[in-house]
Amino acid sequence: MSGNTFGTIFRITTWGESHGSAVGVVVDGCPAGLALVAEDVQKELDRRRPGQSIASTQRKEEDKVEILSGIFEGKTTGTPISMIVWNKDADSSAYEALRNRPRPGHADYAYQMKYGLRDHRGGGRASARETVGRVAAGAIAKKLLKEAGIEVVAYVTELGGIKADIASSNLGELRAEAESNPVRCPDPTAAERMLERLDAVRHEGDSLGGIVAIVAKGVPVGLGEPVFDKLDADLAKALMSVGAVKAVEIGAGLESARMRGSEMNDPLVIQEKIIDFSSNNAGGILGGVSTGATIVCKIAVKPTPSIAKRQSTVDLVLREQTEIEIKGRHDPAIPPRIVPVAEAMVALVLADHLLRQRAARL
Repeated sequence: MSGNTFGTIFRITTWGESHGSAVGVVVDGCPAGLALVAEDVQKELDRRRPGQSIASTQRKEEDKVEILSGIFEGKTTGTPISMIVWNKDADSSAYEALRNRPRPGHADYAYQMKYGLRDHRGGGRASARETVGRVAAGAIAKKLLKEAGIEVVAYVTELGGIKADIASSNLGELRAEAESNPVRCPDPTAAERMLERLDAVRHEGDSLGGIVAIVAKGVPVGLGEPVFDKLDADLAKALMSVGAVKAVEIGAGLESARMRGSEMNDPLVIQEKIIDFSSNNAGGILGGVSTGATIVCKIAVKPTPSIAKRQSTVDLVLREQTEIEIKGRHDPAIPPRIVPVAEAMVALVLADHLLRQRAARL
């Protein structure tokens, strides 16, 4: 299997399966001298960790990271940083009945046809547990970005059709409010309604999808490599590479198709001799290059495919129609737990392009 490595200068390779011994990541290209300790990575993994609320799977994983290389006396050495997280609460028994019966909405059938075999336990490599490595690597990218004054924050804006009213643009406030509730929505009223809807749907054996926004401030002008490595193209690839993401918007996104040029264009203005934009329909990127404005992305996250309702499928061995009931522990909605993953992917892209930009001009 190829396709496990992401990035150009700041490169990551994730590895491991949902019900294997461990999952992890190797980060290559991180500059030497960056202050980094395990706690920096752990705090991000703790945000992603399962079993913390009714909005997530009840699988209990400590997700304690071990940094095996690339750090000496609290600083990066410039060599590959290898990190491992051991799987301790995997229960594969619920998946045995699904060995030859692909689950609707999952990668089971596609993997089986592509490779001729697959790890059916929890989805194997296709499981959301693979994102442990992304979040661990993203923690390092975030520290690198912080040195450059760049901050990335994500939050849920819609869940099960309930839309949030986001008033603040202060990233600190948005993060604090979002992290204060299980659905990670910075609108307390909407968050309460989302939780009620989620609880009702969970008792019906079903699941919900939603929208997550990712915002990056402090990004300097000039990040992005036209033509094929545009910043927005790389952001779209990074976010679409996360399981359950079915669409990505930058700036005005789909709404731009309904606008006139006079409405879509962001006029340039001078404020205290600093060049700025009076609007941000471009989402902080023009021609594939960052403009210095806030970068705004949104992702559409599908409902969790593992649901308790009976579903129709086929038996790959008997070649006949059948039905399945999926047991085990699953997220009733993915958006709340995908928030730290989405932040990590955007941070990885920005860190990579920040390092690439340093080599772009004298």
